[in-house]
Amino acid sequence: MKTLPKRAMLLALTLGSIIPQAEAAPAKMQYQHEDIKIPAATADEPILQNFSLDLASGYLERAAAAWAGQRDCVSCHTTGAYLRYRPALTPHLGSPSGSMREFFLAELGELKATQREKFKTGTRTAQAVYIAAGLAEWDAHVSGILSDETDEALRFMFELQNENGAWQSLDCWPPYESSAYQEATVAIMAAATAPGWLERRATPALRGAVERTAAYLRAAKLPHDYAGVLKLWAATRHSAVAGKDEQQAMINVIWQLQNEDGGWAIRSFASPEQWGRGNRADKLRSETEFEKPSSDGHMTGLATLVLRDAGVPAKDPRLQKAVNWLKSNQRESGRWWTRSLNTDKYHFITYSATAYPLLALMKCGELPKPAKQRAAR
Repeated sequence: MKTLPKRAMLLALTLGSIIPQAEAAPAKMQYQHEDIKIPAATADEPILQNFSLDLASGYLERAAAAWAGQRDCVSCHTTGAYLRYRPALTPHLGSPSGSMREFFLAELGELKATQREKFKTGTRTAQAVYIAAGLAEWDAHVSGILSDETDEALRFMFELQNENGAWQSLDCWPPYESSAYQEATVAIMAAATAPGWLERRATPALRGAVERTAAYLRAAKLPHDYAGVLKLWAATRHSAVAGKDEQQAMINVIWQLQNEDGGWAIRSFASPEQWGRGNRADKLRSETEFEKPSSDGHMTGLATLVLRDAGVPAKDPRLQKAVNWLKSNQRESGRWWTRSLNTDKYHFITYSATAYPLLALMKCGELPKPAKQRAAR
């Protein structure tokens, strides 16, 4: 059995001691470490009668702690998502886990000590991108000032940049690890989000590297409509990614793909063959809802928050339908259901399918007022 690094054990114990644990969890778990046990995500998990911010927040905290404790890595779908999305929720949930930030810094140190040859394959490059993105969001929403650690992470991220302005990426695990396009949007948003980094800390060479990424995103053929949503989101942070006409065209595509119930389905934003190298096509085509995919938490949350960031008013009737869907489809565990594009085992996409709805509801003014009693973690 692998002996976990002390920092991972400390992180799991720290968060596990302050967040209520699941009771009578079944044998199969989605996340599990020490006394943190989160039951499997399933399509038939009962829907909550009323929206619960506390249950959703608890799921985000516990799942991230369990992943860090068990897997000891920054993953796009869980720990990477935690520090990229959780800081913006600080006004409603209190500060995110300081232990998680320390975990990211420790991982950054290990990556910087790794031979560069090893970044040509695998997930190390993606981890570096998500570390920079998470630290940038922390500075933007928690501390309010650029830290030396974030500057260090951004510089390291751009050291790994390819000549075409993108980064090495896998093409087998949609939606996070299915194209270099997705990671390029994360990277340029990190550079644009870190407070004052582009204006005051980035060298001319680094600003040139950022512009190469913007040029790559402008020129590269969109792998699918899902990438178009990410491009629109990136353009709301760095205007050089897409002009106003292109942004409006992408907004129109999102509206065209909205379901009658007000939500969106991630499966409507790409054909099975368009995800990565198409290695999930048979799985996706065999799904019972293939012809008419149901709305899911990941895509409904993402589409809603991106539309808000792109300037669509919260009171837009179509956006209000999306809000109603989000508030009516939270599950008893606190998460929102989304079926994995990869396998039908763990459905880790329910993590972003919970973070995105919270961000979307916040941007639409639908989250409860901040509670003073919420303890800073």
